[in-house]
Amino acid sequence: MNTITDTELQLRGIEALIAALGVVHAERFVSLILREPFDYTQWQRDLWPEKSLEEISGMAMDNWNQPSE
Repeated sequence: MNTITDTELQLRGIEALIAALGVVHAERFVSLILREPFDYTQWQRDLWPEKSLEEISGMAMDNWNQPSE
């Protein structure tokens, strides 16, 4: 795994949000995250409560292996 700086991680994250959502919705997403208390770990636990770790891992690998559009 490549180690990247915090600044590079932030830049890549914003670029990914903009690519996925467009500028306006990316800014809206960031403002929602900053405005509301958000526990990412708890959110992940609640996201797919019926799925096992193996199923979630498989979903992630399937998504990773999808050709990019």
